[in-house]
Amino acid sequence: MNEQYHKWYSQQLHADIEMLVFGDQGYPIILFPTSKGRYYENKDFKLIESAAWFLDQGLVKIYCIDSVDANSWYNKEVHPAERVQNHIRYDHMLYHELVPRALYETGKGKVCVAGCSFGGYHAANFAFKHPDQASHLYSMSGAFDIRDQLDGFYNDEVYYNNPVDFISNSSDPAIWQLKIILGTSEYDICKDANLNLSSILSRKNIPHWLDIRPNAVHDWPVWREMFPHYLSLI
Repeated sequence: MNEQYHKWYSQQLHADIEMLVFGDQGYPIILFPTSKGRYYENKDFKLIESAAWFLDQGLVKIYCIDSVDANSWYNKEVHPAERVQNHIRYDHMLYHELVPRALYETGKGKVCVAGCSFGGYHAANFAFKHPDQASHLYSMSGAFDIRDQLDGFYNDEVYYNNPVDFISNSSDPAIWQLKIILGTSEYDICKDANLNLSSILSRKNIPHWLDIRPNAVHDWPVWREMFPHYLSLI
């Protein structure tokens, strides 16, 4: 499969950002890494390999973007308000730089966002905040309540980056058009988080699939099963 490395200076982050891109054409998939993960993590743990058939057939083009978690949600050396601001700059990079690039390169109108574990948070947060740019949300063992990272701090900017809060009050009709899969497993440490988000979506009659895999834990083997299955549904 075709693999390309990209590095550019982000005007939104005021820093360099790195990315691996797999495939030549097809539906654009923005794939986030896990907590503090790097842009090569999904390749190293063979999640990209699990999607090889779709890449070889030209059905998808996967953008493995770097995270800034170490400077945002996991940065205990700065005030929680600054952690949130660092994430907001990341969100702006996605919205103003990465997604327009992916849409231009693939000729599509929207992207699919996906991720495992904390990458599932990033995918869900972006899709629910920006359903004008996202068509599909594939979260694999995600967690969706960011408040645990903020030492009790809370303000409007936390609210608008905490899906379990803002989705409850959202009325954007584009959210009802999202194709949403919440993947989890029987022994997943994030199973309750998925049950909770599913309950919130159900109360608002937002269509989604809560996929609970039997006899599996919070780890890469089940995510490598989920990912190609979900790609087949695009």
